[in-house]
Amino acid sequence: MDNAERELLEDTLRKVMTSPVSAAALTGALTDLGWSELLTQYPRDAVRAVFRLLGETGAHAPVLNDVLLHEQGRPLGGDCVPMPYAGGLWVCWEREAAPGLGGIDPELPLRVLPEPGTPVPLPLARQALGWWLVGTGRAMVVLARQHILERHQFGRPLASFQALRHKLAETLVALEGAEATLIAADGELSSLLAKAAAGRAARTAARHCQQTLGGIGFTAEHDLHRHVKRALAFDGLLGSARELTREAGRSIAARGTAPRLVHL
Repeated sequence: MDNAERELLEDTLRKVMTSPVSAAALTGALTDLGWSELLTQYPRDAVRAVFRLLGETGAHAPVLNDVLLHEQGRPLGGDCVPMPYAGGLWVCWEREAAPGLGGIDPELPLRVLPEPGTPVPLPLARQALGWWLVGTGRAMVVLARQHILERHQFGRPLASFQALRHKLAETLVALEGAEATLIAADGELSSLLAKAAAGRAARTAARHCQQTLGGIGFTAEHDLHRHVKRALAFDGLLGSARELTREAGRSIAARGTAPRLVHL
């Protein structure tokens, strides 16, 4: 898929995801757009476009199940696939059930399972979640930037305050770095590290953007809280940034060498 095709796909997806539709309706729209064929033929392009836009728009759909099924070579559209979660938990993203099943995020149909599931291949799914986290982080930056451009204090726009500018600059650097690791990820270890970088960047965005927005950022009336909860939930899914960093360290220690992840 070339850049022109990717841009056309992303424009179409953005129009669908910004419409006020339910998760079931969004799933149907993605199916009509050829989600299954895209994932089968262009898996990395598909997860990059779909999951990043899910993060930017705040929408959600149970398509992470399809990524896991694709990695196992199973037909797409089946039942939910058990997924590891931070702290030794296992969860399932229900396709039909109502949100708020397990208390992880009241807007997401994530159900905590009573028993551990069977380990499955995770590289592409971790890339997908990494893009979702990056998209969520960028959505928070947009909200914070809009706030400081519109609001004034002591007769000056908030955007003129150096401390706030530094927070958003640090956030943007973290998100750009995470995106670079996701673009380069093409294996198990690199995907693990990319997911960890994206989780850390999304947490940085949540912290700095909440501080930038001040009191209004803590209220349910402002959209920021939805993205913050989404970032925290997705950081834990398929391993948190802290857990994955430790896992990568154990893997490198066992090898005795650090593999080259990017050829410059």
